[in-house]
Amino acid sequence: MKRRKRGGMVDAAVVVLAGIAILAGLGIWQLDRKVWKENLIATLNTQLARPPEPLPPREAWPRLAPNNNEYRRVTFPAEFIPGEQALVYTAGSAFRPDVQGAGYWVFAPARLAGGSVFVVNRGFVPLDRKDAAAAVPSGSTDLIGVMRWPEKPGSFTPADEPQNNLWYTRDPKAIAAAKKWEAPAPFYVELEFPAPAGGLPRPGKLVVNLPDDHLQYAITWFGLALGLAGVYIVWLAKRLRRRA
Repeated sequence: MKRRKRGGMVDAAVVVLAGIAILAGLGIWQLDRKVWKENLIATLNTQLARPPEPLPPREAWPRLAPNNNEYRRVTFPAEFIPGEQALVYTAGSAFRPDVQGAGYWVFAPARLAGGSVFVVNRGFVPLDRKDAAAAVPSGSTDLIGVMRWPEKPGSFTPADEPQNNLWYTRDPKAIAAAKKWEAPAPFYVELEFPAPAGGLPRPGKLVVNLPDDHLQYAITWFGLALGLAGVYIVWLAKRLRRRA
């Protein structure tokens, strides 16, 4: 009987120690994520505060990578191609606090002076203003925007509907392929300026507004680890008193 009791206490100790290790590991992981998130926010704020630079030339595009160039502010003269636009559904944006409620991003091909074409997110239109997506300024315009790379669909992202000119993922490569745009750039540009005469599509400056709740999560995991340890200590004390 004593061996069975000892075995039960040893088994419980192993399970509890494993649980504490897992919970403490999750807390440490959240602290690491907090450092990563703070560094990311600082980097993005630095990038977005810089003055715009000339858009890299066409020959440099294949060598561009998101780790060095995403959120880089650029300026360039370009002409939007009339009658070519794609609507990308959005429920809101962590980087555009001025966008409230659901609507569409208007993705459109823009042609540089040398003839190269790449995709620009011209800005936001509300659900009931799809008509505003088709209007484009005439001639070449000096544009300012931020370089972005395609996003990946999540587990619950609806399938794109090219037949309805509707997408759910900001993926200019997929849009360009479906609409037969010759847009070889690996990036697209989020337009900051200028706004069109009618105000829509509405471009805007990106603002870093990423949630940073990792400290709360870390405290929760560490608290659960302490709680589990406390429950085990109380249970073990009762067992030892019974044996005594």
